[in-house]
Amino acid sequence: MSQQLPFRFGSEVYTWFMSNSGQTHQGRLGHMIEVIAKAGFTGIQPIFTWMGDLIDPDKLEAKLTEQGITLAALALALDWNEEKETDREREVADHAIRVLRRFPGAVLNTVQIPTGRHDLVERQKRLVNIVNTVSRRAADAGVPCSYHPNSPHTSIIRTEEDYRIVLESLDSTVTGWTPDVGHIINGGMDPLSKMKEYQSLINHVHFKDWNGEPEFTLMGKGKVDLLAVTQWLKDINYNGWIICEDEGEEALEDPDFVTVHDGKWIQQDLIPALK
Repeated sequence: MSQQLPFRFGSEVYTWFMSNSGQTHQGRLGHMIEVIAKAGFTGIQPIFTWMGDLIDPDKLEAKLTEQGITLAALALALDWNEEKETDREREVADHAIRVLRRFPGAVLNTVQIPTGRHDLVERQKRLVNIVNTVSRRAADAGVPCSYHPNSPHTSIIRTEEDYRIVLESLDSTVTGWTPDVGHIINGGMDPLSKMKEYQSLINHVHFKDWNGEPEFTLMGKGKVDLLAVTQWLKDINYNGWIICEDEGEEALEDPDFVTVHDGKWIQQDLIPALK
């Protein structure tokens, strides 16, 4: 899909997770890998706690090899609300790091599960401390890390001020930042401007589209200037992954269609428009 570009395009599995909080497509990661390959993507980002039997590195590697897909990243989504990791959170994080060691270059993509904006200042400090701590352990194991803010109204990292506080507190020696263009615009910011502001932190990228009605829409149908963002990434020679995490409402009924649509849109509309 991206042979002439410095970056590669992959797909997240959240498109399938949207239906019934993951229950509808539980245990179907193998199917998702097949659809992502059919769509023309070359990489995948599974949700670590939602991998079914493919959490076994042997089984995962076999399925990825079968379909010609690379493990681009794992999404590690946990609550992280306490002063430090809970025992369970540390156990899950360390398990994810062990799996990633099997796939050199694959990113540990940390994201907090939103639970409300209460005690905002203290909880932002706790989150930064935990993300930096997890990233340090991963880095010591040779696993690259990237932190992914999100934008639900219950997220503690959704506004411009939130971004300033948290991104400028990340330990950049062990973790980068994943700008998600849909979440950035949903938080009231311009995606490209924010990416330029914190360019030095970027080591992973998420694409989705947004129309504000109330939030996300099928890729290419919304208000995010995906062409301008992609052109800028090409111009700066960004050489990581662009992961499509489409949250358009169509995904609730037919995530396979959404994933194939995104692959075709990137190949037929986005890439040909690049200079």
